[in-house]
Amino acid sequence: MNASETQRDTAERLEKSRRMLESIDQEHLLHFVEELETEQLEELLGQLETIDLPEAVRMVERANTDTFQPPAPDLISPADFVPRHPENEQAAREHGEQLLKAGKVAAFTVAGGQGTRLGWNGPKGSFPASPLTGKPLFRLFAEQILATGNRWGRPVPWYIMTSPINDEQTRAFFRDNNYFGLDRTSIFMFPQGVLPSFDEGGKFMLSSKHQIAVNPDGHGGSMRALRASGAIEDMKSRGIEQISYFQVDNPTVKALDPVFLGLHAIDESSSGQLSSKMVPKTSYNEKVGVFCQIDGRNRVIEYSDLPEDLARSQSEDGHLRYLAGSIAIHVLSVDFVDRITGEEGAAAMPLHRASKKVPHVSLSTGELVEPAEPNATKLEMFIFDAIPLADRSMVYETDRVEEFAPIKNAQGADSPATSFTLQIERAARWLEAAGVQVPREAGAPSAKIEISALSAMGPADLEHLDLPKAIEPGDELVI
Repeated sequence: MNASETQRDTAERLEKSRRMLESIDQEHLLHFVEELETEQLEELLGQLETIDLPEAVRMVERANTDTFQPPAPDLISPADFVPRHPENEQAAREHGEQLLKAGKVAAFTVAGGQGTRLGWNGPKGSFPASPLTGKPLFRLFAEQILATGNRWGRPVPWYIMTSPINDEQTRAFFRDNNYFGLDRTSIFMFPQGVLPSFDEGGKFMLSSKHQIAVNPDGHGGSMRALRASGAIEDMKSRGIEQISYFQVDNPTVKALDPVFLGLHAIDESSSGQLSSKMVPKTSYNEKVGVFCQIDGRNRVIEYSDLPEDLARSQSEDGHLRYLAGSIAIHVLSVDFVDRITGEEGAAAMPLHRASKKVPHVSLSTGELVEPAEPNATKLEMFIFDAIPLADRSMVYETDRVEEFAPIKNAQGADSPATSFTLQIERAARWLEAAGVQVPREAGAPSAKIEISALSAMGPADLEHLDLPKAIEPGDELVI
């Protein structure tokens, strides 16, 4: 395409965008178009063509009348859950294994976050997350996926939702690490969707003269992104029926748990559409969402939305009544995601509003305004809001040490230090179950241990390895 053809193409694209913006009363987004350099204009047109702004306007209108509101306390009751070792555990395990053998399960990692809060310059998935070797989170998941494929004789496709901010970096990280030994054709990456920030009049805002102010649409937007990216169609073409969902900050997650998969899909009495894992809360005010039941359906209520008297309430045996903490681990059927993201279900997910301080360009002066107070609204969706949309849903209890050691903060709770402690404790338990003596001081292991999923995905796998009979205090052991 020569220069004149390029100019004509750009002019046609601009005119098309102008007509679209006029139809939704957002033409102010082109206010500075005459001042833009060629590259800046291309960037703005790219946003206008990529973001579904008419749909965003409809979402703003819906948010004004149908934003999520916490339920009344008298409507809330504790959710039922399946205990860690149910009576049908072995049957569930065998059914889950059959799903893996048949190639009907995919892994899905939500990995749009940056490592900023951890002091890490890069995608959170590239953060060194194992206690001894410093393996990045992506490698820890890749080893599980590779080990699962090797065990059951079928490679497991891995879908990874990035963000517009880290998509390029994430792809480069995988290339630089040779896809961690996985077949690159089994990895499907796509960026998370974004939504424009808007002012009190419902007008979208400019973060610069050539950029719309946007924010990620939340982990609940992951299902919309699965559809928009073509991932759902790709899953169908591969014969995938179930999606194992987890977030990038949890290095001990069981990325593909046969028992959980089996419980989810074993027969008509099971969920089959959306199932979730929980851990018992450590205290009434632990900052995790809580599985509850409302109108006969499971839901997650954010810790900040659960009335304190309910959060504190106890059963006769002294345990918290609202015990089931959400840890963002789910299994979803492909058909369910397809249904709720299709035309009929597109408006089913509730929207959450957040008032934020959004820097923006003044249309009158062209200067960047740094507000001192919240001046805009951001919309987002949460994955757990899909739970009540399922005809049936299941909550399954798991062990915090076994499967929940998140890395969210640089220090304090949910930091690398607390995660390493939990990872070492899990490794110690596995070794002890395999007959190895592990030194402990005040109940905690006094040696550092790390076990790769390529060596073992559970205690039983260690029984076939040549292990020492005992470990000495201060030892560092990588298996």
